[in-house]
Amino acid sequence: MTTQTETNSKVPTHTVYVVKLKDGADKPDWIKVGAAWEHGDKDGLNLSLTILGQDVPVTIRKNKPKAN
Repeated sequence: MTTQTETNSKVPTHTVYVVKLKDGADKPDWIKVGAAWEHGDKDGLNLSLTILGQDVPVTIRKNKPKAN
């Protein structure tokens, strides 16, 4: 299990979008699907996504080199 440092911020540091190009459109639609909070150690994010009406928590961490 990865050790992570949580942020104390209740305000998200990032917004999560799905970017979808419509046929015949010059610009894609940016559809907000969630929010993200950066970890205190700056090596990851906690995401809160809304998918098909369900809240889905996701944690992202930077890859670290494997010890030999």
